[in-house]
Amino acid sequence: MEFSKSNELSARLRRLVPGGAQTYAKGEDQFPSGMAPVIVRGSGSHVWDADGNEYIEYGSGLRAVTLGHAFPPVIDAVGAQLPLGSNFIRPARIELECTEQFLQLVPTADMVKFCKDGSDATSGAVRLARAATGRDFVARCGSQPFFSVDDWFIGTTPMTAGIPAAVRDLTLTFQYDDLAGLAALFDSHHGQVAAVILEAEKETPPADGFLAGVRELCDRNGTVLILDEMITGFRWHNGGAQAFHGITPDLSCFGKALANGFSVSALAGRGDLMCLGGFDHDQERVFLLSTTHGGETHALAAAIATMHIYEKEDVIGTLWARGKRLAEGITAAARREDVAEQVPILGRPCCLVFGSRDRDGSPSQPYRTLLMQELIKRGVLASSLVVGYSHSEADIDHTINAFAEALRIYRRALEDGVEKYLIGRPVKPAFRRFA
Repeated sequence: MEFSKSNELSARLRRLVPGGAQTYAKGEDQFPSGMAPVIVRGSGSHVWDADGNEYIEYGSGLRAVTLGHAFPPVIDAVGAQLPLGSNFIRPARIELECTEQFLQLVPTADMVKFCKDGSDATSGAVRLARAATGRDFVARCGSQPFFSVDDWFIGTTPMTAGIPAAVRDLTLTFQYDDLAGLAALFDSHHGQVAAVILEAEKETPPADGFLAGVRELCDRNGTVLILDEMITGFRWHNGGAQAFHGITPDLSCFGKALANGFSVSALAGRGDLMCLGGFDHDQERVFLLSTTHGGETHALAAAIATMHIYEKEDVIGTLWARGKRLAEGITAAARREDVAEQVPILGRPCCLVFGSRDRDGSPSQPYRTLLMQELIKRGVLASSLVVGYSHSEADIDHTINAFAEALRIYRRALEDGVEKYLIGRPVKPAFRRFA
């Protein structure tokens, strides 16, 4: 495959954009050397780069484009809204329509406020929890990789530059599925924890009773439970992982798939908490969320259209079915090559990832890079295996075949050494202290 145009564009991006991309996870350092395609268009589950290479794409837009690129009903809704104006001095009627549609799908919430990205929503939830409880500490799940670009979270990662120690010290961490550890955290900070924030699930399903136990601990300690549904929302269930697992958070944060790639996120939750961000109460007001573009009408039109499609069509069922067949096919290929332990397929069928381990079974960036390198050569662009509604049975077949060929090389690399097959440097973790 030819990458000369993408490489030239990437070099220009590096000179003009810190990190070369708007999101660290999309950075050139996250892809094999000289094989980081710059995309020019997408349709359904396929994308084309600046050199004309075509790929089946997984995890589109970091899991934001669930229905498919340029999905016609969504594009039609946006096109109908654009001539009517995009932003006004007062709320547009479509804001109410989108609110009512959202609350119909997420019945655990009484109120919702829309914003533009996940960080706005999660950070708004943290501020609201602190205001409601009068406490400063936040407990976040340390087993999960990302919650916000804001200091309260980034201060817990290796990239702490620019974040005061006083801010970093206010965020505590606990581990997923460790109720005893969370209980101990509450004991050591008795009456001081404003909020617990976590995703209901990542690659590993919760142990029986874990989520209910978190709920009970929060209730016992007067702590606000925040559920981050950025990824699980509109993948696990129409009502999110909270509906799938039968847990009711105090606040929940949605985004990504909510508008099929258009910029809409949401903070939703109990009315007695959410109303503190308004003026229909007699308590001290909370500056909750106030975004110039939160009411951007064409994005809300995309969200309404997306939610309508989820209601009318079996999007969730399709994601689970396609993902199940993909996981089974790749796992079978890995077993044939005797690398199933090195390349496990992890997660729910609706949100799969692949592991990459060396001969000793340790996670390996060089082997991850080798696998991505061989998949890109075969027309599969996959830093994850997160399927979308537009992935066809033919796409799944092609991907399984591409993995089968790539895994054959992976096995040889385990025998001969990865450096014999890897072109260029390995990919790097997004969170790292130095370049």
